[in-house]
Amino acid sequence: MRIAILDDYQRIALRLADWTAVQTRAEVKVFDRHLSEVEAAAELRDFDVLCFLRERMAMPRSLIERLPNAKFFSITGPHHRTLDTAAAEERGIRLAYAEGPPGTDGTTELAWGLIIALSRHLAVEIPAMRQGAWQTTYGRRLRGQTLGLVGLGRLGSHMAAIGKAFGMEVIAWSQNMTAASASDAGATHVTKDQLFARSDFVSLHVVLSERTRHLVGRRELDLMKPDAFLVNTARAGLVDTDALLDTLRGNRIGGAAIDVFEEEPLSPSHPLRGLNNVLLTPHLGYTTEDNLRAFYEGTVKNVTAYLDGKL
Repeated sequence: MRIAILDDYQRIALRLADWTAVQTRAEVKVFDRHLSEVEAAAELRDFDVLCFLRERMAMPRSLIERLPNAKFFSITGPHHRTLDTAAAEERGIRLAYAEGPPGTDGTTELAWGLIIALSRHLAVEIPAMRQGAWQTTYGRRLRGQTLGLVGLGRLGSHMAAIGKAFGMEVIAWSQNMTAASASDAGATHVTKDQLFARSDFVSLHVVLSERTRHLVGRRELDLMKPDAFLVNTARAGLVDTDALLDTLRGNRIGGAAIDVFEEEPLSPSHPLRGLNNVLLTPHLGYTTEDNLRAFYEGTVKNVTAYLDGKL
């Protein structure tokens, strides 16, 4: 039995969970870099079990059909949107999910870190200090600013509470939101156009679907204030990347902070990397030690159950 742990960039899977019960019964190999589909078809064809971390590796039908030995997939999180479950089921591949710890603090904490970094120009000031400079920019405080939240689910509601604690005006919109539901979360319900026109910081917290894909396009970006910021720690597909690139290149908004990308890992030559008014982080929202520990402990539990014939 051969088991592959995929996309373990920091090689922490074997440290954060006890794999002894698995390693005594099967060969376990860690892949610490992302594999393209062509590479994955070659590297993984002899493996029986694949262990995913979130959606770092896509598993379309075209790849599943090139993995003749695959029998079991262990997936972290409540779903894997880039896994073709129908193709897996047709092949008789069994699936099991490992949940993270309760709470949504990790992603919202990162979103607030990005908002503060944008408002105080930390991406400029920190390296400038290392180069001997002193106070090259001036920032603005959050109190009195308007936070626009696209979505008020678990994460959006947490964002709203923190925004209120900072003394910000919190407004919100989503396709299903009502004035009552917004009020319950401590926000004021507005129209989509009003949100983009009034906000000093727009933060995205909705699920990606066909209905929400490119929810933020040229029209919405054109509505934003020239010194407003866009923050996306949700899903890359919510934003039209070409429209955002044009907007940032033209300095038509204050800037953006992005943690999620259509292409991950992001190519070293991607045009976003060359812009000085965008703050980029490598999908750090869920990558906290407690979250990853829970994911890998759940993965060990799933794989052990499969080896025991219980899954």
